[in-house]
Formats: sequence, structure tokens, C-alpha cells
Amino acid sequence: MEVAAEAGAYEEMLRVVEACAARIRWRLRPQSKRRLLNDITFLCTGLRPVILMDYGGMMPQLQENLCSLLHHARQEASILNPLRVMVMKDMLYLIHAEGLAEHVSPNARSQHQLAFVDLEKSCCELLANTEKNETMLELLSIQDRFSAAFPLEVDVEPGTTKQKSGLPERATDMECAGISIPDTTSLVVDLSAFLEGTQIALPSLNGWLLGYPVTYLFRNESGEVATQNLSKHSLHIYRIYMVRNRNSDAKQSEEELLSFSVPCDMSVKRNEEPWAKAFLARMNGKLERCSHVWASVRLEIEVFQSQSGVIVL
Repeated sequence: MEVAAEAGAYEEMLRVVEACAARIRWRLRPQSKRRLLNDITFLCTGLRPVILMDYGGMMPQLQENLCSLLHHARQEASILNPLRVMVMKDMLYLIHAEGLAEHVSPNARSQHQLAFVDLEKSCCELLANTEKNETMLELLSIQDRFSAAFPLEVDVEPGTTKQKSGLPERATDMECAGISIPDTTSLVVDLSAFLEGTQIALPSLNGWLLGYPVTYLFRNESGEVATQNLSKHSLHIYRIYMVRNRNSDAKQSEEELLSFSVPCDMSVKRNEEPWAKAFLARMNGKLERCSHVWASVRLEIEVFQSQSGVIVL
């Protein structure tokens, strides 16, 4: 009964979101509406910390609609309270503040070692996370800024559970660095200042933020070279699907959680690559914590034959 009640709370949350979207007259195409409802569910069930809003309209109207939707929907569904709208330059993200705090924490970063493909080299070699090139150092610096902006509170007493704070009420370290962080009541978190003076390309930062196990590393000035280098390689497209847990006899639906690409030369063993096995293990661990909503996870791998000019980063 308890599991059914928890699952029912998420179903009610989706009804609230859909009703509020209609109330504010956000005219979403059916495919975009389904994606938004799925993405919100992925965030609220802890499967993803960050969603890139590359659908649903153009800025600044997209930001206005998303903020209005959350403002109204959070009054009726408390599950949505940790959600925020994050802005970096001209990119818009929907985030779960507590989930992001966990994702960017130093502990999580040390446990979940990422693999990087250096797109500034034509060979597309796989780098170790500890390799100290200039772009990697910038990424590490930005990661530290994120962990300061989204901290996990320390234990108050031995044996107590750590509480995730979302956004800090006071961000002294960040303020000293000249970066202003809004308080916990703000719906919008503008982190554009994090990228001021840096050369790392936003797609490289997105790879880490969006939870990909392999991300492409390059600088802004190397965007054209990176695109050309990647277009010389065939790619494996990894797609992760989640099967929804249905208590009724209704047919189980399957939704795409995320997808990412890796050059075939760097992923010869496909799902048996060490980073792929570690990634799937993490996803199954997350699945255990939200089994009342999601029943299983499935990986699908397809080959994309690259051609010059086709790849867009």
C-alpha cells in the first residue's frame, strides 16, 4: 500500500504539471509535453540531477514559461519544491537542487571517475580524469565552484543523516570570489558568471553536468577542429531507457532517460567497457531507490556512421 501511495503521488504530480501548463497557456507540442513530463519525473525520482531544456520554445519565453509552470505547480505538488531553473549564458536547464548537490559533491566526483575524449587531437584519444591539461584544469575549477554553490550539509551529530541543502542561504566563498548565488527561495539560478574568463566549451561542461560517463573535452576556440575530428569517426550511440512500473495490467511504457555518443574506436567492447559497466551499475543503484515508479533500465547501442559536417556539438 505504501509503495502504491508513493507511485500515486508522482502520478498526481504529473496531473498537476499538465494542468498548470494548460493554465498558463504554454502551448507545447505533444512530443515536447511528453518529454517535459518524463524529464520532471526523472529529476524528482533521482535518476538525473540536470535536464537541458533544448525543447519547448526559445529564450526568453522558454524561461518565462518554465518559471511560471513551476511557480504554480509547486503550490499543489510538494514533490516539485527542489526544482529550479538554471541559466548559463544562453542555455537553460531544469535542475533538482538536492540531486545536483549530490552530483557535484567532491565525494561523488571521486567515486564516479569520468572518461574524456580529447577532441583537439585528431586521434580522439581517451584521457584519464587525472590528466592535467589546461582545459581539464578549467573543468576541475568549475566543478569546485558548483560544489561550493550546491553544498551538502555536514552531519550535525554522529549517526544523523546528511541533509541536502539545495542552494546555500549564504555563499561566503562564492561571494568573496565575486559570484552572487541567489537564496533558496529563488526559482532562477544564473551561473553564467561561472564561465567568465574560461575557455572550456559549454558542451564539455554539459557532458559532466548531464551525467554522461564519457564527455568530449575541447575549448571554445577549437570548436571547428573538434567537430571535424569527431566527424572522422563512426560513433556508438548509447541510449538508456527506463521502463515505468505499472501496478495495473496496463502495458508497461518505456521512456528514454538519456543518450550520449562515444567514438567506436574508444568503445570497442561496447557495454563491457569499464566506464559503461560502472555507469550501468550506478543507474541500477538509482533504480533501486525509485522502484515504485520505474521497473527496470535497458541499454541500447547503435552505430552512427559519421560524415563531415553532420556532427553538431
